[in-house]
Amino acid sequence: MKNMLLAFVLLFALSSQALLGAADASPEQVIDTSGKKLRAGLSYYIVPAVPFTRCPRYGRCMKSGGLSLASIGESCPLDVVAVPGSRGLPLSFSPIDPKKGVVRVSTDLNIMFSTDHTSCGEYSAVWKLDHFDVAKGQWFVTTGGSVGNPGWGTIRNWFKIEKFDAAYKIVYCPTLFPSSKHLCKDVGVFVDENGYRRLALSDVPFKVKFQLA
Repeated sequence: MKNMLLAFVLLFALSSQALLGAADASPEQVIDTSGKKLRAGLSYYIVPAVPFTRCPRYGRCMKSGGLSLASIGESCPLDVVAVPGSRGLPLSFSPIDPKKGVVRVSTDLNIMFSTDHTSCGEYSAVWKLDHFDVAKGQWFVTTGGSVGNPGWGTIRNWFKIEKFDAAYKIVYCPTLFPSSKHLCKDVGVFVDENGYRRLALSDVPFKVKFQLA
């Protein structure tokens, strides 16, 4: 009886340690196109996982190139767009914990273009969810956000990278507060009436990879 009790206690202890280890395990690291870990602060191109091909003369084509900035509607701040046939502009990532040197999936982070030279100098190059279009029912990804300072005042500035098939996708799904989980949505490409391929919340994710600049 004592041996059975001892075995039960030992099994419980080992199970508890395994569960604690699983709970403490960090999310998977994001890997760039060369197979190296994505690092906070370095510059990368966000490129489509599926190479861009020309769209038909009529109809919508969702395949797009690298990411850049464009003035759409209001002159400032600039909006994030996908540019066919181009790697776009380099970007960097800042996880919610700035002490972490690598970028991990399912982790809140800020995304910013690695340039200060834009036509909207008074606005930052940090991604922000804004410019809600009532007629289209769309939220768009623009700039003018801020880095760090997690809270309700910055909740539109936080994005995540998630695994998607053999590549990745970017999502807007802030977990700064438990009550914000209902906000989760993929970031995709919305082709507007002027042909701009704008990053926007979508049911169709933009499948991407990360290439060191």
